[in-house]
Amino acid sequence: QLDQIIIHQQVELLEAILGTETSSKYEIKNHLGQRVYFAVEENDCFDRNLCSPIRSFTIRIADNTGREVITVNRPLRCNSCCFPCFLQEV
Repeated sequence: QLDQIIIHQQVELLEAILGTETSSKYEIKNHLGQRVYFAVEENDCFDRNLCSPIRSFTIRIADNTGREVITVNRPLRCNSCCFPCFLQEV
């Protein structure tokens, strides 16, 4: 049972040195700090660096055995008030 989760992003050395975004990876831990899930964001370099806040992505969440348990998809959408039908969705 999980009553709380803690999410830690793993920072890539290249990202820290160059300031460019790489595919994000996350450890999802329980309240004791034990890893229960691992998440990987999938997208391309163009989306990460040019469309960063509105970028499209897929996040795959797997348990400790590597079995995928959740997939989250977010399509590329604009954030303009002129196009309210294209607001962000996951």
